[in-house]
Amino acid sequence: MSQEQEKKPFRSGFIAVVGRPNVGKSTLINSLVGQKLLIMSDKPQTTRNQLLCILTTDTSQMLFLDTPGIHKPKHKLGEFMVAQAEKTLRDVDVTLFVVDATEERGPGENFILEYLAKSEVPVILVVNKIDQLSGPDAVLSVINRYSHTINFNAVVPISALEKTNLSKLLELIEAELPEGPMFYPADMVTDQPERFVAAELIREKLLHVMRDEVPHAIAVEVDEMKTRENDDVYIRANIYVERESQKGIVIGAGGSVLKEVGRLARQEIETMLGNRVYLELWVKVKKDWRNKDGSLRSFGYGDKK
Repeated sequence: MSQEQEKKPFRSGFIAVVGRPNVGKSTLINSLVGQKLLIMSDKPQTTRNQLLCILTTDTSQMLFLDTPGIHKPKHKLGEFMVAQAEKTLRDVDVTLFVVDATEERGPGENFILEYLAKSEVPVILVVNKIDQLSGPDAVLSVINRYSHTINFNAVVPISALEKTNLSKLLELIEAELPEGPMFYPADMVTDQPERFVAAELIREKLLHVMRDEVPHAIAVEVDEMKTRENDDVYIRANIYVERESQKGIVIGAGGSVLKEVGRLARQEIETMLGNRVYLELWVKVKKDWRNKDGSLRSFGYGDKK
């Protein structure tokens, strides 16, 4: 560590990443942390629960919270997702408000801005997907849509996918964090167990492989995860749908959909664990689970009782 780094106070704190669905929040956090922890999909409302992602440097520890996209809820699961996002805004040290540079500002952004206007937490405007714009003038035009709405502490145009301007964003975040201790070991990247991340990776592949609305009626629960004597990891996971008719869609003709989901998920989990994985998937029906408090709690989407 250099003398300059020794003189700098260590900073730590929680950073909420908020924005409407599908603006690239999960991609951004994965890129900042340097490891895939959050699932990504072009379908909105992919993130349901909160996963703490940890980035530790010589001078700071940043604790990122990916929030479910704020939207008008249509069921109890949606209500839980929005409540989770709103709670996060009250309990952090810095907020990143992520917007999609390729989309016009709309009711979703205005809804979030109303919350941020009341917040005493520093807010950084993050304009994502600038790699899809035609040049600096187009980027400036997007920034102007937001820069006068509230008093942002900073504005950063980025591409989470191309990793453009991410080092600058990290500098600005660190500057806003309070001086504080290291909350987690330096080599720790998430507070969630491996089986939770494995379940999320399986759900990501379901979103990727399937083309209809069934994925939003799906929950994944890892029932068993153990390391065998040869260091292979055995995982048995249950995929829950809401209706019997959805079960056949998830399985696919001759098991084709389930086999492809299993193949893709196994590859991702092996990369995460560094071990060979044997993945067993079962599809089960839990009727209308998104509107049942007990089912939501069992899947980790509600307050435990």
